[in-house]
Amino acid sequence: MAMPFTVVDAFADRPFAGNPAAVMLLDAWPDDALLQSIALEHNLSETAFAVPMTDGEADYELRWFTPTVEIAMCGHATLASGHVLMGTSDVVRFATRKAGVLVVRRAGDGYTLDLPVTRVAAAPDPALLAALGCEGEVFASIAGAQETSIILLPDAAAVRACAPDMAALSACHVMAIVTAPGDVADVVSRVFVPAWGVDEDPVTGSAHAALAPFWAERLGRDSFTAFQASARGGHLTCTLDGDRAVLGGQCVTVMRGEILV
Repeated sequence: MAMPFTVVDAFADRPFAGNPAAVMLLDAWPDDALLQSIALEHNLSETAFAVPMTDGEADYELRWFTPTVEIAMCGHATLASGHVLMGTSDVVRFATRKAGVLVVRRAGDGYTLDLPVTRVAAAPDPALLAALGCEGEVFASIAGAQETSIILLPDAAAVRACAPDMAALSACHVMAIVTAPGDVADVVSRVFVPAWGVDEDPVTGSAHAALAPFWAERLGRDSFTAFQASARGGHLTCTLDGDRAVLGGQCVTVMRGEILV
């Protein structure tokens, strides 16, 4: 059986930047073990699988798998899925199992994506700081789709210099976001999730669902620009809209093919 796929660089204005995601449209859900095997074969941060819906709740049901696990919410692969599946429409709606309905809309030469926010509170975590190899103030999630920790560092240079011990960090079952006031944007960050099969994620939409309320409070405004300072790098716009984080960015299709199973 041939299963088509598209690889999209999300939060990117050119190929080989931003965060790559594989997008696969299915007729129906196969066994989860097959989905996980396909995601491992792609070996990207996430592979997004979509199945059409006809009940009016959304256009597609959407699920995301890293090479090792299914995750609760993924921003960049949802943006990539909108890029692939929107067609001639200006809006596409995705029903998800743990993050509710997510909506991708056209916006100029890119798209916007709204995600439920993740809120955090101060929570000292010496083990996490030791694994990250940095000194900062830790904030842990108290509400949101997935376990998240924000580590506030003094400046962008400290974010760029962060060099985690991935073996130690893999024992911390959270998405670890190191962040500081930015240099090339209002806010800079990096994201590490080795416990979920991704050592450093290139550009992370779900992380900015936490950074949107976090930085809106500190900047004193609801909208700001963000740069995720991975090796690939990626620019986003972030707007806090009540309990939603509205993220903006572009997408570039870089590959099409088939998986034979």
